[in-house]
Amino acid sequence: MLPYFHLLLAATLTLGAAGVSAQSDSRSTADKRIAKKPNTIELNVTGPASDLVSNAMQLLGVRYHRGGTNEASGFDCSGFVRAMYEKTVGLVLPHNAREQAAVTDKVDPTELQPGDLVFFNTMKHAFSHVGIYLGDGKFIHSPRTGSAIRIEDMREAYWVRRFNGARRVPLEEINASYFAHSIKADLPYSGKADSNSK
Repeated sequence: MLPYFHLLLAATLTLGAAGVSAQSDSRSTADKRIAKKPNTIELNVTGPASDLVSNAMQLLGVRYHRGGTNEASGFDCSGFVRAMYEKTVGLVLPHNAREQAAVTDKVDPTELQPGDLVFFNTMKHAFSHVGIYLGDGKFIHSPRTGSAIRIEDMREAYWVRRFNGARRVPLEEINASYFAHSIKADLPYSGKADSNSK
């Protein structure tokens, strides 16, 4: 078990979407920054999940690239999740959100823990988008073309309406036989690529 890990996240989410007008030049510098103040969340993460969350946070701002699997080219949603699990624990998950859902354990949304996977319907079919849960209702993901890896709040109406469920990779119990079963036997591949989200 890794030592207790305390992580302070300065997310790129902005508070108060109200813009600053051109007439605000007379305002103080502090006043002008209110709309751009980062949303800070404090998370307490322990064990292998601490490395997973830390590795994911280091990639904030890396661009979305459909089919992407590395930092240089960019990531799509499942490519990002796959890369974080491979880098952190040496586990190679499938490169498809639907298949990732098939090979991981169902988790009740009320029992989410940092490092769990959260799935959404963003292309009119279930499990078409995936992210990594951080805690405090937040998750990190690679959303869509023209965007970059960022943190979102699952409690926003957009995500609440599209939430399909949560899954867990048993980080403390990973072994070769856990992922030996056939993905297609559990959840046939639909042939559709992972989605773009909002």
